Amino acid sequence: MTSDHTQIQTFCIGALTGLTLSYVYNQIKASKKSRPSSSPSSSSNSSSKSSSGASVCAAYARPNILTLQPYRCARDDYETGLLLDANENTLGPSLSSPDTQELERYPSPYQIPLKQKLSKIRNVKPENIFVGVGSDEAIDMLYRIFCIPSVSNVITTPPTYGMYKVSAVTNDVQIKPVPLSPSYDLRVPEMLEAVDENTRIIWICSPGNPTSKCVKSSDIRKIASSFSGIVVLDEAYIDFAESGSLCHLLETYPNIVVLQTLSKAFGLAGIRCGFAISSKEIIELMNRVKAPYNLNKLSSAVALDALNNYSTLQKNIKLLIKERERVKSSLESRPYVVRVQQSDSNFLLFELKRNAKLIYQVMADEYSVVTRYRGAEVHCGECVRVTVGKEEENEEFLKALDGAWERVEGEKSL
Repeated sequence: MTSDHTQIQTFCIGALTGLTLSYVYNQIKASKKSRPSSSPSSSSNSSSKSSSGASVCAAYARPNILTLQPYRCARDDYETGLLLDANENTLGPSLSSPDTQELERYPSPYQIPLKQKLSKIRNVKPENIFVGVGSDEAIDMLYRIFCIPSVSNVITTPPTYGMYKVSAVTNDVQIKPVPLSPSYDLRVPEMLEAVDENTRIIWICSPGNPTSKCVKSSDIRKIASSFSGIVVLDEAYIDFAESGSLCHLLETYPNIVVLQTLSKAFGLAGIRCGFAISSKEIIELMNRVKAPYNLNKLSSAVALDALNNYSTLQKNIKLLIKERERVKSSLESRPYVVRVQQSDSNFLLFELKRNAKLIYQVMADEYSVVTRYRGAEVHCGECVRVTVGKEEENEEFLKALDGAWERVEGEKSL
């Protein structure tokens, strides 16, 4: 590591941990006298266990983000009383309903009640949680915080969630894909081999989309301890998995960021509410970059209601898992289905003997049953992904699948 980089890192750690300017200045002077001998490559492969959230941010966040002062408003300090600070229309909105839920007022900037409730469910501290507009806001934000356009690169593990690529292209960041194995497992040695001095983030989806398979905890530990950059674990579907969340790894690995959402198991895709869970220093940077009032009041109220009814969620999950296994068995009994992937989520990925794309189209056009064709992705040839719905919806899907297969096979034989 160069002397200049050491000085920058010392300053950044000071900024993140609130050290006094004189202390930071003295540390910079001391660093000039003793130049570290470690190289950038050896630094990037050092164990995360001995690092802190502050040092991770200092080493990998963009310098302009580290010095960024967040947008502040009076509501950061005062949320009650006669509020005449934000130029709101206190006469209220022009709605027909008398219950306007005080929509003339801006929402809470940092969603403290939501964080407090989720912290109890996930067994983390509120300061370790960022609340955003779905997981997609957090994905884009991590690119903007840690990746330098036209310089940085990230590692993905296709087949995987498409927004990692969309946000990378939007932010002018190179993608280095390391495909999963044919059995949809992480190829850890190959992933670590792909890391270079400009690698800033490794994106991992667990349970995978479209694979529906959870990654091994041991693989995440190996990656997070070998790569000192940001390891993002996208757990959008984790509530359906028996293995449970890997949030507890944050205690050991401050470079891990866990993404979660209310769009899947909680059944609230329409409110666009998601979370990032990480070290308090990484969460602090996300709060600096976010828009002042990123989550609206209506979404916040519905999200809090859902978190307060967590027992209902658990009952619904049991019903969905039972139905998932029934549909899986039904698919496996069909002679034209080659395989059905074991699922840790609320969907099934299955492979047809042939003509998967055409059958997908016939189901949508002729039977109004919309699934997702995945045959163009690596290790997913002739595959279709289907969401597990209610029992009657699943029966309609199975009938449509049978009908589409017979229709396509009949036309092919003519």
